[in-house]
Amino acid sequence: MNSESSRIADQLRRAFTGEAWHGPSLRELLDGVTAEQACARPLATGHNIWELVLHIDAYLQASFEAAEGGTMPKVYGTEKDWPAVVDSGGIAWHRAKRTLFEDAERLQRAIGEFADARLGDTVPGREYDFYRLFHGNVQHALYHGGQMGQLKKEATSEQVAPAGLA
Repeated sequence: MNSESSRIADQLRRAFTGEAWHGPSLRELLDGVTAEQACARPLATGHNIWELVLHIDAYLQASFEAAEGGTMPKVYGTEKDWPAVVDSGGIAWHRAKRTLFEDAERLQRAIGEFADARLGDTVPGREYDFYRLFHGNVQHALYHGGQMGQLKKEATSEQVAPAGLA
């Protein structure tokens, strides 16, 4: 039985789809966000919601490849780390969200089937183990989920800050 792997998989599921102790899941955060809102950039030097979705998904995909026995591809510091939004239309936004949740579910299943005895094995191509990789995906998603929550609040706010206070 893979009890620890099952618990990690459950944490990933909760981060993405709900019943999370910390607050809204990514699905709840992204619910109702339009393509226009996802592209909004309330902080000129910060990432927008759409970029965060693509960024999280890049790490889910890389982690899945490693869980399936491949060498974990380099993402950090490459063009894969922060993929560009090339089509800002509604269909592309729907596709980006769908892919994010499909990839999260795919990784969740892989983690749930991962042998507990292998959690201490070094991830191929890295200097850390699968335990850290899998928990890192949960932490990474939640970290950026918090950013998405703030950006969503800004993008959906109808209040305008008085001049000089923005």
